[in-house]
Amino acid sequence: MRLTNNLFTRVAEWTKKYSNLPDSYIERTMRQVYWRTPRGKPQYLRRTHERKRYWFSIYKPWTNNFKLENSKMKLPPYIHVEPIKDWSFFRGDRVEILVGKDKGKQGIVKEIIQERNWVIVEGLNTKLEHVGKTKTFPGIHVSVEQPLLVTTDVALVDPHDLNGTKIEWRYTDEGEKVRVSVRTGRIIPIPESALETIDYKLPKLYKDQSKDTPKEEVAKVTFKPALKTFEMDIMDNMGIKEDRTPKKSYWY
Repeated sequence: MRLTNNLFTRVAEWTKKYSNLPDSYIERTMRQVYWRTPRGKPQYLRRTHERKRYWFSIYKPWTNNFKLENSKMKLPPYIHVEPIKDWSFFRGDRVEILVGKDKGKQGIVKEIIQERNWVIVEGLNTKLEHVGKTKTFPGIHVSVEQPLLVTTDVALVDPHDLNGTKIEWRYTDEGEKVRVSVRTGRIIPIPESALETIDYKLPKLYKDQSKDTPKEEVAKVTFKPALKTFEMDIMDNMGIKEDRTPKKSYWY
């Protein structure tokens, strides 16, 4: 089954978890609107001309580099990415590389790009890039890790014997969903670093800040919806009663 354009318009689940940002903020940040119907023009139908398909790479959707890549009128050729129903690779996992110059080596996953089924392994599958060149400085060469495809390029390492293995998702007697090695039948736990976000290493280690809303306040209902305008709400709060007869108005 091939994936339609949906993958190129939505941000993946684990990308949102790592960002620790509201979905509305991510959508508003990555959105590129070229034209929309002017406000205050009720005779126009509401129309919005915007980019429908995005190019996901190693850059996060809320960064400036992501905007620069998608600001081009012509994106790179369309790539069909087969969706993975149960994502199985997380930050902190030990994996074995199956292709390339580092074939057979093992390393730790330091970043995942679920939109493209990619993982980046720390210190492996690198490429030299020339950066910092100016008129007065020749620049330097740095090693940059390149992404690897989880379906063909890497295999999860079984901590029991430290060899690569295929895995399956199964349920325990308590109903917990776990990763199980196909070869040994042992459970491969999800590392705690998978819960790491931009703001904290672990949720239990996060300390409430002065601007954070307390849990007690979140549970309180501070707004009650009512079928009235803003002006009517102000008049009710100030005790003002409207006794004038409004003048007839027409939309045409």
